[in-house]
Amino acid sequence: MSSPHDFDFFHGAWDVRHRRRTDFLDPDSEWTEFPGTSRCQPLFDGTANLDEVDMPRLSAKGATLRLFDPETERWSLNWASSISGTLFPPVFGRFEDGRGAFYGDDTHDGKAVRVRFVWSGISATSARWEQAFSVDGGDTWLTNWIMEFTRPSGTTAG
Repeated sequence: MSSPHDFDFFHGAWDVRHRRRTDFLDPDSEWTEFPGTSRCQPLFDGTANLDEVDMPRLSAKGATLRLFDPETERWSLNWASSISGTLFPPVFGRFEDGRGAFYGDDTHDGKAVRVRFVWSGISATSARWEQAFSVDGGDTWLTNWIMEFTRPSGTTAG
């Protein structure tokens, strides 16, 4: 089951390798790759955290506020973009067997989409995040953004 310390692995500095589709809803669209960085800090004695990801190639930054609800034992992940200045609708979920799956509803280019974030491959020095959209209520998914996190040389968690 999820706990308030599920994201403790993510505290500190990271290098990020981004892969994202040029069109989030087109399975035939090209993938682009670019580097970035991220830094995460714990809040509320670890039951929340805030990270900022810097994506110079996109001239953008993003931030995620993660909050753990002890009653439901679920996390809410709340993403904001420097490009739009918008806080997007949250995704909700939990970790099971070392994998975190989080779901929510949003729109993209005017179309209703179901959103899925997955955290996997978690270790002290690496982690993987991916985003997928579904336009059919979750029957099929199109992965459209992948972030591979690695610790900068000589750094550790926290």
